[in-house]
Amino acid sequence: MIRHGILLSLLLLLAGCGEEAPAARPKAVALNAEALGHYCQMNVLEHEGPKAQIHLAHNPNPVWFSQVRDAVAFTRLPEEPKDYVAIYVSDMDKAESWASPGAENWVEARDAYFVIESTKRGGMGADEAISFGTEQGALAFAASNGGRVVRFDDIPTEYVLAFSESPGENTRQRDTHGGSAHEVEK
Repeated sequence: MIRHGILLSLLLLLAGCGEEAPAARPKAVALNAEALGHYCQMNVLEHEGPKAQIHLAHNPNPVWFSQVRDAVAFTRLPEEPKDYVAIYVSDMDKAESWASPGAENWVEARDAYFVIESTKRGGMGADEAISFGTEQGALAFAASNGGRVVRFDDIPTEYVLAFSESPGENTRQRDTHGGSAHEVEK
């Protein structure tokens, strides 16, 4: 009887050896002068408004985005990698200002609140998904700048991939693969 117990214990121990523990979520990286936007290949610091970084399992460096909206699009596009282990967005609750969103005030995107459809434009001049660490911060921003508050999974795909009108510019569709835009008929 004791032998069977020992044998069973050894089998359970060996069975557990083949399972990998889930990788720990990497910490957010401080925004720095070497951060280039994934789609535009421009220095992320040159743009106002909230930023984003996505950490992929196969890449030790984060993928940077000049706008949060671009990071959300990245997660929705079928041709982009899906092995992300962390998605961080600027916590605008803690930002010094729109022009200085901060280098270290990150919040995990799936824990954040977003204001969409507001009058505020992102760093690339397009509609933005403005990120906040608290629902209260997002609601206060929406009260001042219009828009509605949603969670990450509730940001409509058509919002991040659709047409964007910037004040004083032509209606354009975002080309998320080259960072450029091209005119389209309305």
